[in-house]
Amino acid sequence: MVLKRSFLNKEKTMLSVTCKAPVNIAIIKYWGKRHEELILPINDSISMTLGTNELCAKTTITASEKFQHNRMWLNDEELLFEEDSRLMRCLKGVQRLAHINGSQEASLCWKVHIASRNNFPTAAGLASSAAGYACLVYSLARLYGIPLTEELTTIARQGSGSACRSLFGGFVQWHRGVLDDGSDSVAEPVASAQHWPNMHVLILVVNDERKKTSSTTGMQRSVTTSQLIQHRVDKLVPERIANLKKAIKARDFQSFAEITMKDSNQFHAIALDTYPPCVYMNDVSHAIVNFVHTYNKTTGTVHAAYTFDAGPNACIYVLKENVAKLLAAIQKVFPTDSIDTVEYLRGLAVSPESNIEKNSDGATDNSIHTTAEHRKVNGMLNVQPKNLLKYIIHTKVGDGPCQLSDDNSLLKNGLPLSH
Repeated sequence: MVLKRSFLNKEKTMLSVTCKAPVNIAIIKYWGKRHEELILPINDSISMTLGTNELCAKTTITASEKFQHNRMWLNDEELLFEEDSRLMRCLKGVQRLAHINGSQEASLCWKVHIASRNNFPTAAGLASSAAGYACLVYSLARLYGIPLTEELTTIARQGSGSACRSLFGGFVQWHRGVLDDGSDSVAEPVASAQHWPNMHVLILVVNDERKKTSSTTGMQRSVTTSQLIQHRVDKLVPERIANLKKAIKARDFQSFAEITMKDSNQFHAIALDTYPPCVYMNDVSHAIVNFVHTYNKTTGTVHAAYTFDAGPNACIYVLKENVAKLLAAIQKVFPTDSIDTVEYLRGLAVSPESNIEKNSDGATDNSIHTTAEHRKVNGMLNVQPKNLLKYIIHTKVGDGPCQLSDDNSLLKNGLPLSH
């Protein structure tokens, strides 16, 4: 891998990189830490990386011998960088790794200015911290000229646990590890995005506001009060991890879907078993669960699989060839006044040809609900009140982080472009 860094003047007193990193959605959930500071999980997890064109964090890091302090802006709001222990652990961790790898450049001593933006809501249960810290660590690695390694995932993990999974594309396993120092709690690829390229996701955004109970708080509370969590860790997760990896390898959507939905249900059962309970799903979330099971039953096979992270928003896995029919059913059951706006259906386009059915006279009809099969499905689905969904994001399994060209920079002379 060729590592490219951009020097901003001839004296090389300033250097900069800009990168983007993806969101990942856990299939087997990470919930609970055995070490808070090092962010060591109590169980293994497996995730799927989503496409960066639809959901990503973008970060520019500039280092200069002229900077007096480390500074960072997140979505144009400045953070107290040097008072944030997680940010500092990531910075010092990558600098230490760069030094071990033989980088003796003076730039390791320079202060850094960082600007980062998400192209999706922050802290709304859409894995913004995973994308953000993965992008931070990956950008630092590019800045200092070190390759992507498992050890780099241990640094990203100390920013946000699931960030270690966003350093790779496709399907990724984060190992719990057993060592007290966390050196064996690493992430590694299970399968690339190219292994299952027709795996798509519809994200049904119910609420993109900041969630009331953070994941960090919820995990701490669950580990200390839930009586179900240890049974999940000891008895259920190891078997699910093994079976899910088999399903991914075989591209077995039926098995994949069952494991995915059961683990999501169990995660939220543990959240409710926590005292006081952590309630992340709401009535609309439960309506989506009911919809998916009814839809699969009426179609006669499993075409959709839901999972919910720590929030009310649903991620629905569906194969590419079934996206149009599923989306049409979602739009029928969850009607909206915004259906014709570009803000409502975001991300990948759904092929118009997929939505066209033949009428009895042979003419085309843009309604997906004209065939006997569709009438049967629609007859079983309960239409919900209007405008329960804020918007839908259509994406698919994607690759990991990448470096962008200089014209994508979020900084100019070390300050955000908005300044």
